[in-house]
Amino acid sequence: MEYKFTPKKYYFLYGKAEPALKLKPGDVVETSTVDARGYDSAGKPLSEESKAVEGDYIPLYSNPLVGPFYVEGAEPGDTLSVYIEKVKPNRDYAWSRILPHFGSFTEEGPRRRFLLNEPIEEKVFDWKLDLDRNVAILQLQNSKLKRVEIPLHPFIGSIGVAPRFGRRETALTPGEYGGNMDCIETKEGTTLYLPVFVKGAYLYFGDVHAAQGDGELTGVALEVSADVKLKIDLIKGKSIEWPRLEDEEFIMVAGSSRPLMEALKIAHVELVRWLVEDYGFDKWEAFEILSQVGKCRIGNVVDPCYTVVAKFPKKYLP
Repeated sequence: MEYKFTPKKYYFLYGKAEPALKLKPGDVVETSTVDARGYDSAGKPLSEESKAVEGDYIPLYSNPLVGPFYVEGAEPGDTLSVYIEKVKPNRDYAWSRILPHFGSFTEEGPRRRFLLNEPIEEKVFDWKLDLDRNVAILQLQNSKLKRVEIPLHPFIGSIGVAPRFGRRETALTPGEYGGNMDCIETKEGTTLYLPVFVKGAYLYFGDVHAAQGDGELTGVALEVSADVKLKIDLIKGKSIEWPRLEDEEFIMVAGSSRPLMEALKIAHVELVRWLVEDYGFDKWEAFEILSQVGKCRIGNVVDPCYTVVAKFPKKYLP
């Protein structure tokens, strides 16, 4: 069945909550997201009534999430399959910013601000989106190059399920449940595989980016509202440890942790495991081939956990 879903509540945590909608494997859901500050396609901010109250958690009102979608039949030890049919910005502008105490160039933070450098100056950037030409345009007032134009590549910045052990995790961080991975691979045409840790899975998503470079260095991409369409499926009895992705060219794993090297190891260890379990490779031969033909991208180096995406070209699969 295909559902047209209009959100009435937005969440700021991954975890169990009252389901917004119950889906069955094979169902398709189409909806709209708001941007990271909670503004919709008309530039209207979220009302206080639409911000979900989540127990005693005092939310950071950033990266509002649509959901949760309860998937019938999903149980711990299964894998949720999410095919991304559409991620389309639905307005003609996006915003980005540089923030003090945030981003990859700073080590400031509570009780640490005196250690390394003065806070970075806050700057806001307003980008024009030409959706017909699929480009974003920024006027550069203080640079020799007065105008820059970049291609759009919209993707879902934050998407995941309820974490294991009954945890609740902020919409600002990634983990084994998915979350705020900020990896450009969660785009149209990609299938995202997520481990199921609780009955019903509880799928959430939001924080669509119109474009973003590797690492999301400032901590803020081209933030935009969007129309999103997903096909939900379920692989019973298939257990995975970390989010997996697949498109026409690669199979991929997203690992999230700190330091960055640990995220890299997680992604590649899980990718070797996938090659062994599903494609018949010997573990050490898989490791050798991955070492020679693998690709690797940094999703983010700014969130509470960093994300690395390890890729294996499908042309080398049996």
